[in-house]
Amino acid sequence: MIAALAVACVFAGVWVLSLPSPTTLRLATILRTGPADDAAGRPPAPHLTGLPARVRRLLPGGRRDATARRAAVIELCDGIAVELAAGRPPGTALTGAAEGLSPIPGLDPVLTAARSGDDVAVSLERAAVAPGCEGLRLLAGCWRIGMDRGGMLASVVEGLAEALRDEQTHREEVAMQLAGPRTTARLLAGLPILGMGMAVALGARPFAFLFGTVPGGLCLVLGIGLDALGLWWTRRLATAAEELR
Repeated sequence: MIAALAVACVFAGVWVLSLPSPTTLRLATILRTGPADDAAGRPPAPHLTGLPARVRRLLPGGRRDATARRAAVIELCDGIAVELAAGRPPGTALTGAAEGLSPIPGLDPVLTAARSGDDVAVSLERAAVAPGCEGLRLLAGCWRIGMDRGGMLASVVEGLAEALRDEQTHREEVAMQLAGPRTTARLLAGLPILGMGMAVALGARPFAFLFGTVPGGLCLVLGIGLDALGLWWTRRLATAAEELR
């Protein structure tokens, strides 16, 4: 039993040490490729699917989905600007730009409003509540300006796409800078387990003390609590730093 625990501890330590470094994450982003320009001349938008599978798996599901939605919103804005520049009406430009996009929560009511002539801006604001779809709220403001001032919509939406793209680039840069502290925190959290495995390998009996005595149980509970608290606090600080001010 003790030997199995020691092997498990060593395995956990090796896994923590094998996590990719910040340099690896930065290189994966640099080498990320997006789709080529389409026939209408639409520029490529950032795509999460261009990241290596190993790096994508490191992102929590919520962050991964939000990043994919931000990329889809940017591509939607690019498409609307191209369609408008081609002389299409705003509603037709919106529906045409939405074809072939990655799913955006709440976009179907927006397209329905565009086809029926209802208030598209209101539908965009409702869709903007989903994580990663914040740019739709800005698109709603651009839509109102364009409806009031006519031909300005194409240039305004094009500027919005550029602003959202710059924001996403900044967000990814911050995430890469935080990869080092996150990896260090996970490494420090796993060191006690690795240390106990090494103690067992040297003939000590840390598990007998931790699981067989009252003081050892208290030390175990306190240590696990502090370890979990440190991980939570590190994640909270990193999440706060990632939020754009």
